[in-house]
Amino acid sequence: QVWTGRVREAARAVESAIDTLAPLNPTPDATKLLGTVEGDLCPLHGAWRNVWTTAADASFSPNSTRGDANVYNVVDGTRSRITNHIDFASGAQFRVLLRATALSPLRVGLRFRFVKVSPPRPILGLLRTIVIPVPGPFLTRVLSLLGRGPKEGPPPAYFDVLYLDDELRVHVTGQGNLFVQRRAPWSR
Repeated sequence: QVWTGRVREAARAVESAIDTLAPLNPTPDATKLLGTVEGDLCPLHGAWRNVWTTAADASFSPNSTRGDANVYNVVDGTRSRITNHIDFASGAQFRVLLRATALSPLRVGLRFRFVKVSPPRPILGLLRTIVIPVPGPFLTRVLSLLGRGPKEGPPPAYFDVLYLDDELRVHVTGQGNLFVQRRAPWSR
């Protein structure tokens, strides 16, 4: 992280608030009903807008070279899917579809399925959307065995719910990134 001065102090204050909030989590089973026919009753189900994060790849502003963007994800508790949405001010859209699995009452395992990119204007006047499949675990293992992938394999993708109520979700990823998200108004 390249945070300095006041920004670093503000980030530390948010992280301290998260440390204070986490033991007060009112939802001990955040993954309840995830991936079931009653998944729309799963506490994680719905749309969640990013409020704050330590993840550089999920941070956008008008001052960045990537431009400003709205970042949110939609948890489909019935279908066990999470779709990460990045809607750029330029009109470009980026979607990442993941398969979600309840690994414990507070841990959600993730398997990346595909990435969908929609540029602000069709490419060559024709292509409106590009879909890029993400290699599955089997292909990654084969590449590792052939010496073309990381020797230790990719780190497992998951997040641990630190706090969850009807309006606020705080989680930490397997890579240590913190996310603070608010339920989107259209998701109520």
